[in-house]
Amino acid sequence: MPGLLRGVARTAVVAGTATAVSNRVSRRQAGRWSQQEYEQQQAYQQQAAAAPPPAAPPAGDDMSSKLDQLQKLGELKAQGLLTEEEFAQQKSRLLG
Repeated sequence: MPGLLRGVARTAVVAGTATAVSNRVSRRQAGRWSQQEYEQQQAYQQQAAAAPPPAAPPAGDDMSSKLDQLQKLGELKAQGLLTEEEFAQQKSRLLG
């Protein structure tokens, strides 16, 4: 009986140690992943802050730009990607 009790005790110690090590490894990995995620968010925010604002189109090209956009809207409508209502709404928004 003492041999059996010793074997059970040894198994319990090994299982407890394995559980503790596994939990510690899991916590370390979670900490590393959260740190990497934080660093990625910081890098993204820095890139967004450093990006220059979009350039305004030149005043002379304003009408030609609107005509190009109207032509593209017409093509989308002809392809069936825009309904008549959507086309009219976008056209009125574009023209003023």
